[in-house]
Amino acid sequence: MANSSVARVGRDTISETLGREIVDGAHRAGAVLTLESLQQRFGVSRTVARDSVKVLESHGLLYSKRRIGLVVTAAEHWDVMSPSVIGWRLASADARGAFIELTQLRIAVETEAAALAAARRTEVQAHQMLDLAATMRRLGESEQLSEFIEADIVFHRLMLEAGGNSMFAALADVVAEVLTGRTKHGLMPTRPMPEALDAHDGVARAIADKDPREARRYMEILVDEVRSALEE
Repeated sequence: MANSSVARVGRDTISETLGREIVDGAHRAGAVLTLESLQQRFGVSRTVARDSVKVLESHGLLYSKRRIGLVVTAAEHWDVMSPSVIGWRLASADARGAFIELTQLRIAVETEAAALAAARRTEVQAHQMLDLAATMRRLGESEQLSEFIEADIVFHRLMLEAGGNSMFAALADVVAEVLTGRTKHGLMPTRPMPEALDAHDGVARAIADKDPREARRYMEILVDEVRSALEE
């Protein structure tokens, strides 16, 4: 059991390090790595190195080529919806560009998701969203940013799930990574903008009132505020 735990930590460390390096351009598309070089660099067994490579292959960052080695892929082959790849992009030199792309995705998806939630939410979900919006206002106004982000993630996850669309619900981890990354990389003010707090209130109230049009309108305000902040 202990050896398995050590191997898992080693694998995760290697895949995290290489993932960040590839996404940030330290290893260009077409560059070749080998299991032997990874073993030597990280001081791990061949099994741990191979497991790390499998993680990166699953995200589309590497592929194995017979008699050549491990080839770094171009960005168009990456699984850009993977929370891991999103996290690496948000930690890269092009973090702002990645945030803008992800915000554009949120504009396309979350506005419709908010309207759908207003049409389909349960009473329990409606009360939860109102409570979360009130909690976020309290935390935001008192500048408790870490707790605010935690509540924000729950708010958006609940909204995406409330519409009963499994495709929207599957994007909850993507949105969570974006919200966390915006804070982690200094793209979030220490005190959330009043407009953002008002928009969260508006979304929650519209969903509780079963008003899809207002839910969509307030969500458009919310994600547009994020996009405007990032484009400044």
